Amino acid sequence: VDDLAEVDYSLNSLPAVFQPFIDLDLKGTVYPAGNYTGLPYVAAPFTIPDQSDSMLYLAFSEYFFQTYSFAYYTAGAFNITIAEEVKFGKCFCLFFLQTCSYFNISTEIFGSIIPEVAKYSVTPYPVMLKLMATEIPIISLEEDSFTVEIQGSMEVFAVLPDSTNQSLFTTNIAANASIALNIFDQKLMGSLCLNR
Repeated sequence: VDDLAEVDYSLNSLPAVFQPFIDLDLKGTVYPAGNYTGLPYVAAPFTIPDQSDSMLYLAFSEYFFQTYSFAYYTAGAFNITIAEEVKFGKCFCLFFLQTCSYFNISTEIFGSIIPEVAKYSVTPYPVMLKLMATEIPIISLEEDSFTVEIQGSMEVFAVLPDSTNQSLFTTNIAANASIALNIFDQKLMGSLCLNR
């Protein structure tokens, strides 16, 4: 897939060949790059409803997405450091940043929300955010969408003039988001909704 993860597709059984179609039963597993052991998940069998009005049908199980999440969590892909000039969008989730416009974060902004930060930092300093997933994100498939549950933490640092960092505060984050995928104008589009 990339430098962090690899996909192994293997046949679970011989292909079933029928007059109108071929049924391939593949087990797709995502592993951390170079490490093909130690997955904490077991693949459960599932079936695709019988339909014959399209040329190709693909189905992905929760197992595929669980191993995907595990591989990237193990590789540290959900740990993000955001410093000074940050791009924020309408939808924000622990590791999804949708670009909209530039927004400079400083201790002045946090000071207006958290009085203790304002007392500590009279002079506005740039802020650095360290976002980290503390548990493997859980992906659950629904009928028309899927949900992602993320447990994480965010540490906020003031970047001082001598380029050292002073920790301001740490907060735990628990987020649950639903993602629905649709095809519009021959493009796969997603919509993200933060449930809590």
